[in-house]
Amino acid sequence: MATRQSRRLLRPLLYTAGAAALGGGVLYISYRPRHIPGSDPAAVPLKFGPDGTIAPPRFPKAKTRAEQILDLKRSGGITQVAGSGHGSLSTLFGNVNPTADGEAASTEPYDLLVIGGGATGSGIALDAATRGLKVAVVERDDFSSGTSSKSTKLVHGGVRYLEKAVWELDYNQYKLVKEALRERTYFLHTAPHLSSWLPIMLPINKWWQTPYFWLGTKTYDFLAGSEGIESSYFLTKSKALAAFPMLKKDNIVGAIVYYDGAHNDSRMNVSIAMTAALYSATVVNHMEVVGLEKDASGRLCGARVKDLVQEKDGKPAEEFTIKARGIINATGPFTDAIRKLDDQSVDEIVAPSSGVHVILPGYYSPANMGLIDPKTSDGRVIFFLPWQGNTIAGTTDAPTKISPNPVAGEEEISWILSEIRGYLAPDINVRRGDVLAAWSGIRPLVRDPKAKNTESLVRNHLITVSDSGLLTCAGGKWTTYRQMAEESVDEAIKLYNLKPGPVVQAPRISGTEMVNDAASLDGRCQTHQVRLVGAHGYSKTLFINLIQHFGVETDVAEHLTESYGDRAWTVAALSAPTEKRFPVRGIRISALYPFIDGEVRYAVRHEYAQTAIDVLARRTRLAFLNAQAALEALPLVIDLMAEELKWDRKRKDLEWKESVQFLASMGLAKSKLNVTRKDVESGRAAEYDEHERKLYSRHDQPADTIKSDSQFAPGENPVLGKDSPANK
Repeated sequence: MATRQSRRLLRPLLYTAGAAALGGGVLYISYRPRHIPGSDPAAVPLKFGPDGTIAPPRFPKAKTRAEQILDLKRSGGITQVAGSGHGSLSTLFGNVNPTADGEAASTEPYDLLVIGGGATGSGIALDAATRGLKVAVVERDDFSSGTSSKSTKLVHGGVRYLEKAVWELDYNQYKLVKEALRERTYFLHTAPHLSSWLPIMLPINKWWQTPYFWLGTKTYDFLAGSEGIESSYFLTKSKALAAFPMLKKDNIVGAIVYYDGAHNDSRMNVSIAMTAALYSATVVNHMEVVGLEKDASGRLCGARVKDLVQEKDGKPAEEFTIKARGIINATGPFTDAIRKLDDQSVDEIVAPSSGVHVILPGYYSPANMGLIDPKTSDGRVIFFLPWQGNTIAGTTDAPTKISPNPVAGEEEISWILSEIRGYLAPDINVRRGDVLAAWSGIRPLVRDPKAKNTESLVRNHLITVSDSGLLTCAGGKWTTYRQMAEESVDEAIKLYNLKPGPVVQAPRISGTEMVNDAASLDGRCQTHQVRLVGAHGYSKTLFINLIQHFGVETDVAEHLTESYGDRAWTVAALSAPTEKRFPVRGIRISALYPFIDGEVRYAVRHEYAQTAIDVLARRTRLAFLNAQAALEALPLVIDLMAEELKWDRKRKDLEWKESVQFLASMGLAKSKLNVTRKDVESGRAAEYDEHERKLYSRHDQPADTIKSDSQFAPGENPVLGKDSPANK
């Protein structure tokens, strides 16, 4: 009897204790203290002099582009070249080419030649170089000139992929999400200055959607595991509108907020390439592959290339051969063009898809909150995100043809604006004139040539090898570039019988002996922990040191540290004095944005920039943020580059022509295609006819003074016109 009564008493206690333990565990997992990548103090702290002044760090330099080209020629047996091709770095910084031991080693063929300098190609070069392999990467245009600079700027697993994985029971989709969530954390560790966490709001229009979205985002958190950060959470209607006041107040009952990553895509790409160069990879942009070389047995052994910069300078571009044991094709949308250089009969595997994005002013979204619309009018997903002080919206998804600089069509732009109107407050007038830039990126979706159903597309990436030994890596997405590179190098090592080994005498990328970046480079893939250029000395308070030392403006200092990390010291040092009390240094190339003259000099001297568009689009992001502002900055950028690269008048004229043509693909008005430098400098380039004013002007016609307050007679007011709506 007593036992039965004790059980009655004990059972509720056990249930209560179990429920409390379960609830406490859930609360702990949700709200436990977490390590936030990018919030750590700098791995290499600043040094201060006896008087308290900052001693700016000194950094190693990669070889110049000319020296890199000489190394390419040596691999093909051309040894009679001017200069040794070696940089003169101090012992502290190590040998920039640690694998070379005199001319004998430098004339050896490369272990790998990578064609394509986008995220994947640059990532492969960095992976191979940090495994002790001799590697070269050549790019026909510029690093990140294609798809890699035209992304949605997210580093994410993809909540929509997770939804498909669940509803379609698709293991490959699940695997892709899991892999991307892991890679997301590596971004924030290896380049904390270029990537960050971003809360993204998922509006809820019906109460029944709440448990569905909540469960989905919690599953997303669970899959991230220790790789995640803040947990997703629910917001009531009032709190959702307080966090995102631009939202339409009708038909919203609340919101779910989850976390993903965001980054500066082209600067990330350039940093990967330049880090590879510091680890002794030969990295050359504007170098076109015109043919592939095969040995007597029909195996690939090299490639014929030509320097397109020579053609721009009005000189004949000589062809020469680069010798390599293995060749990797990582050219994104242009994958099939390289495959057909190897074998004209191969079937095409790339199914190009166009993704259009538009840039709107920053007042369209909160500075630190994005938004996702999971169900647009045609079932697609659209993102609405803060980026670089503006707002990015997109993307579309439609079959397209491959071209170097695709143009965003008015139909796609109108569709994006229409979708935006659907969830923004009705008093916000979403106008075509608010579109500061618009571009189209080509997604290289791929078909597996070995699959029985050749119409089915591979959902992630594909690595395939031709009969002659051309290794092709295609597909995938920005977030998984590092994993794609690792798998490609793994396959290349087996295919070409390469011998990776530890990296010795690696340069001190941090600029000090405090961090030995070669310590973990034992011949295996270590790119998940290889910090990119600029990461070592970066901290969230670095911009304050920059202001105190150089006297740059606050927004400029923040921009420099978030774009260059600790290399912001070098950029600021290359900036011209303003001859003002404040700011002391840094002449803006556009009054609207924090880009300064020192960035142009740094891009030429340290990042292989060879054209004005290399600077405006990929080193700074002005062309992506505001096409008209980029046009207005073009004269100054060309003049600064001409000083650095010794351009003559013909080259400067060519730069003007090609730059304006490129800006047309970024949303510049068609009437500006024939604009001259004199038009821009005189201010006439900002004028529009009535039709284009409605399309491109960001404001209505001036109507700043009502009639009763005007000191002028009707029709004589220089600000107010006769037909001004202010008088009606």
